[in-house]
This record gives sequence, structure tokens and C-alpha cells, in this order.
Amino acid sequence: MKTLASFALTLGLALAPLVLPGTGQAQTLAQNNEAMFAEMQSVRGLSSSTMARIREIFAGSSWIGQGNPTVTRHPLTPEEAAARQGGTVDSVRRQYRNARFERICGHPYEVPLYDPATQRPEDATVCAFMFEYPNVPLAYPVTWVSAREAALLCRAEGARMGDAHEWEGAAAGALLPPDYQFQLGSHGAMRAWHNNHWGARERNLYSIGTWRSGVCATGSFKNASCNGGSFTGCGSNTYPAGSFPQCHSPLGVYDIDGNAAEHMNLPLNESQMASRGSTELGVTEMKGSWFIWDTVRAHEHWARWRAPFWHGSRVMAQGSHRNYHLGFRCFRDVR
Repeated sequence: MKTLASFALTLGLALAPLVLPGTGQAQTLAQNNEAMFAEMQSVRGLSSSTMARIREIFAGSSWIGQGNPTVTRHPLTPEEAAARQGGTVDSVRRQYRNARFERICGHPYEVPLYDPATQRPEDATVCAFMFEYPNVPLAYPVTWVSAREAALLCRAEGARMGDAHEWEGAAAGALLPPDYQFQLGSHGAMRAWHNNHWGARERNLYSIGTWRSGVCATGSFKNASCNGGSFTGCGSNTYPAGSFPQCHSPLGVYDIDGNAAEHMNLPLNESQMASRGSTELGVTEMKGSWFIWDTVRAHEHWARWRAPFWHGSRVMAQGSHRNYHLGFRCFRDVR
């Protein structure tokens, strides 16, 4: 079996941990998080009170962050990712801002979700984070976050976790009305109806249209020490968000294929829909992720495909799932 290092040599990737300037030592998780908090406040303009709520949630976990720095080996640094796009980190971040979308969504790095066949962006009633949390271009995604913590972090920003149909619409390029078929009465029956219904139309539809290897952040690999998903053995070997500028949906949502997998809410009845104002939420649903692509295709992955009940629990359960390749993005109601 090839090691991570041998894969890196094959691909020409310079895998390296984050290093504390002037020390030659890898930063701790707490140090990484402090640097990330500073970026969130500076780049996105988050208030001190919002940051205090975010810090409180992070403080309740020994895992949340951009990966265990002891074993994480990112394929690109933010500076390398920016250079590949012909700029600096700051200039690339400026390029990703969209004044029209900011007027609609009220915040930078958020995009309106709508149906282009019948609506304009200004008709949107919900926006999605453009990038995986912390929603900072060229920052590494937050991983090792449980579904409950993800929902709480979104709430801390005045946003919310997205329902599955919203994530799927963001990926497919058209936000359509919910189609959960609650009357069928079980997750399995609803999932089968959904996949059969959309599979007949969109089975080969991805956020980038037809799948093309190398367009999204799918080139990273598990550590050789990663066996089953331990914090000490498994690095969150993600790319900086937005490293692949062509990897976005028609609505402008980046890295929805590739990079970290993403938590979302799957309601099993109407009272569990985040998009209808529920805070109790339904069960966990996960999509995306680099951790097997483009090396092993373990499951179907088209835009509206709905997963089996992996690591299933209620979203707000204390023991909801977390893992090294699993992050999230938030959604925000705009009226």
C-alpha cells in the first residue's frame, strides 16, 4: 500500500503541517483556532459578540478545528493556492467578493439560492455560505465538528444549518421546493423515492456539470496511520477553500464537491425543517468529501443523491457524529 508520502511524491504535492513562525514547531490546535478566529473577524467582519459565541462552542470541544495539527498534512498552503490563481491571499479574497450578492444576503461570501428558471437572485429567500466553514476564502475547512456543534455555530452567526433539499439545490444549481415525501413514514422509504425520482433526471449531474477529475479538491489522501477515523491517526488533509476556482455550482457555491464532507439537516417531518424555523431539527445527512475521491468511488455522488443513514442520529443529539473529513457550511434566511 502506498503511503501518504509516496502519493504526495507521485502528485508533486508538498504536504506539510502548519508551523508556528520562528519556532519550527507545529502549531497546536488552540493556536490554529486563534489564527482562524482572527481571520474570521478580519475578513468577514464578524462582531466581537459573535466571535465570543463562536469561541464558547469551540471551547467545549477538544477536537474542533482545521484538523489535528500533529498528523494533518495539507496539500497546499493558502499562499500556494493563491499563487496558482495568479495573486496573493488578500487579492484572491477580494476577487471572491460579490457586491450584488452582498446586497441580497447582507454579508460577504454568501450567495443567494433560487431557481434560475423562474427567479432572479434578488428573489432568493435564503443564502448559502460560499465556502465551507469558517467561510473564509483560502482558509482550511473546520473538521471534527459534530452535527450539533455545526448547528450551534451557524446559530451563533444568526444563520442556521441547511436542510438537505437546500444543499442539493445549491449543488445542482436550482433551489426547488422541498420533496421529502413525509407521508412515506421512514427515512429509507423517503430516500428511495427521492433517489429514484431524481436519478431518472439528474443521475450524472454534479455541481460542476459533468464530473471531471482534477477540477475540485479531490486529490488528497488519508494518512497511512488513519485506520477507522481516530483523532490521533487521521489528518484532515484538506485544501484551502476555493483553491479550485472552477469547482463551484451554477449558483456560485464552492467546494460542494470535494474537500470536506458537510453536515446538513434531513427532516423526517415538517416540524423538523430548518427552513421552516425549526431548532429541534431532524437527523444527520452528510455529503461531499475528498477522503476517497478521486481514488475510490465508494458510493454515488450526484448533486441530488441522498445518502444512507450513515452514523445516524438526531442532529441535536449530544453524541452526533464527527470525523476528520467532516465539516459544514451555514445557510441564512434573508426575508
